Amino acid sequence: MHLAFLRDYHEAQVLALARARPVIERGTVAEVTGLTPQAVSKVLARLLEEGVIAPAGVRRPALGKPAAVYRLVPESRWAIGAHVTRRNLRLALTDLAGDIHDRATMPLPADFTPDQLLTRLVAGVTEMITANGRSAPDLAGVGIGMIGPLDQATGTVRDAHRLRHWHDIPLADLAGKALGLPVVVDKDVTAAVTAEAWRRGPAFRDAALIMVESGVGAGLWLGGAAHRGAHTNAGEFGHTVVQLDGPPCVCGRRGCLEAVHDQAADPVAAAAVLGVGVVNLLQTLDLGHVVLAGADLLDHGDLYLEVVERAVRTQVPRADWLTVEVSLTGLGTDVIAAGAAMQVLNSRYGLPAPAGLR
Repeated sequence: MHLAFLRDYHEAQVLALARARPVIERGTVAEVTGLTPQAVSKVLARLLEEGVIAPAGVRRPALGKPAAVYRLVPESRWAIGAHVTRRNLRLALTDLAGDIHDRATMPLPADFTPDQLLTRLVAGVTEMITANGRSAPDLAGVGIGMIGPLDQATGTVRDAHRLRHWHDIPLADLAGKALGLPVVVDKDVTAAVTAEAWRRGPAFRDAALIMVESGVGAGLWLGGAAHRGAHTNAGEFGHTVVQLDGPPCVCGRRGCLEAVHDQAADPVAAAAVLGVGVVNLLQTLDLGHVVLAGADLLDHGDLYLEVVERAVRTQVPRADWLTVEVSLTGLGTDVIAAGAAMQVLNSRYGLPAPAGLR
């Protein structure tokens, strides 16, 4: 077991490097990862055999021997991600580099049941597989970014907010049986922040993705891995109180950020509420990156970006020292579906979470 873990870990290190660079070579891999040249040679040989990297010629330095170089083969592995909203189901097909090759959106009935979701999921995934000529073993599985709260460890949805029929529903098991494929279920915001991290590389170590889409949530990426918490339910950012005598919230409390945000008079006021919440999060976690996402937010993306940036700049003490990069997601409304697909790929080809993170 220990040897298998090390093998997978070393392969993940090399693949992370291959995703970030046009080509890699043995010496560079050894220098960056700390592996011995002999260990690097063994890892490269395994990845070549699996077909996830391929030879890309030879680099001829001014001094010394020529070095073989290798490139990632993005099309060697695929996954489909699903984003479940309260209004529709979005699907995305991604490759091993995290690039989206196909997407689809279909409506869901109001207050849909598990059976209704599974029917549309199976139909959509089947159509996408057929249209793109994908099949096992190159299709790693299906990821689902779902409305929380949920237990990611078991793939069970625990009373999803504003959905009446989702009390302790084992979605991962049900979807796996219906699809006949491996299925990974996670909170929508965690899937989304995984997409940003998968594409941005190792510099994206301590970050949050703030989602505004029929609710407010935060996907957390801490110490270089998704942070889910003791019960895998971290990220209920919208249900932190910002106004003690504020409006009632769907969670049963009053004055939650989500409820205050939803009752704001206009987009400027709503963005200001979100800015306060973001500053609270920064004061708690000391993040280096904040990514803004969600269909409702992106409808006014530039405005939200300006207001949140101003809040960070003016409300964080010593903002000159506690610097934070605030940006809009580069994946638009595909970020959760694409992230869910990348979580499937990450479960096999990504780096494991550091000790203490889940």
